[in-house]
Amino acid sequence: MEILTKEDAQIAGELMLKQHNAITSGRYDFSACQLDLVFLLLSQIKEGQLTYQIHTTDIELITGRKWNISQFTDSTEQLLTRMFELETEESYTQFVLFQYFRYLKGTRTIELKLSEIALPYFFDLKNNFTHFQLKSVLGCSSKFAKRLYMIACQWRTVGKFPKPIPIIEIKRMLGLVDKKGNEQFKQIGQFKEFVLDIAKKQINEYTDISFDYQLYKKGRSFEFIQIFVDTSKNKPAQLEIDFSNDLGFQKNVRSIMAYGISEEYALLIVKDGYDGFIKFVEKVNERARKGEIKVENAPAYIIGSYQKKGVIPK
Repeated sequence: MEILTKEDAQIAGELMLKQHNAITSGRYDFSACQLDLVFLLLSQIKEGQLTYQIHTTDIELITGRKWNISQFTDSTEQLLTRMFELETEESYTQFVLFQYFRYLKGTRTIELKLSEIALPYFFDLKNNFTHFQLKSVLGCSSKFAKRLYMIACQWRTVGKFPKPIPIIEIKRMLGLVDKKGNEQFKQIGQFKEFVLDIAKKQINEYTDISFDYQLYKKGRSFEFIQIFVDTSKNKPAQLEIDFSNDLGFQKNVRSIMAYGISEEYALLIVKDGYDGFIKFVEKVNERARKGEIKVENAPAYIIGSYQKKGVIPK
């Protein structure tokens, strides 16, 4: 009985993303799930390529959050019908990002095709782009935290917006004002509690920047907001490690867990050396094929072997 074969899964993996600032500041209302899909796509973007595959397990490995398949299908259905809006000094544009989504059954893989009209906004990045960390935006669970992180990153080199901007404009960027002018979180206290303060907490906890803001009054009402960005503060080490290595470590742990090993034991085995584990498995499989040993309970055999090595406690 063979107890394991080496998993050969594609891992999404550029540490830094680039996104056109017109898109960063565009007016749209995407859910957290939809934003996660878009961000993972951006990590794979190649000029001239329209079709991509996204593995939903990669999002779960990075964030520790579970998205069930119905959440993905609901999200992609809405992405196919929802207009993406952006405004520059020269124009106001509406378009959809995607031509289709195809779910490959049994693989937790989504194939998608971009709309050609969207390509210039993703690939024309020579002089006008925002850098942001994939792990950072995926680590934030609030859609407002994801969007405000992206917006703040435009000004990370200067530390703040050039000047305070109208609160209503930030709300438009966040999709909190519809086409008829109806405004969500109209009371400033609600806007602070449910949008700004949650975003501030998550950005400061999970990302590579420190985020703060200050509100200014015009007359008796708060009308303007200044956003501050600090990149000098030391952040937790886990945000600075190489993305591909971090994701690979987690994937190795999940690979071992898939064969009946607890997460606690799988972590110890991976720390001891995943390559060594693969060689151990190959040797066991070879001996089993030759009839030299008989493995009836794979998890017990693995655990027993690593207990003898002193990797797993008895």
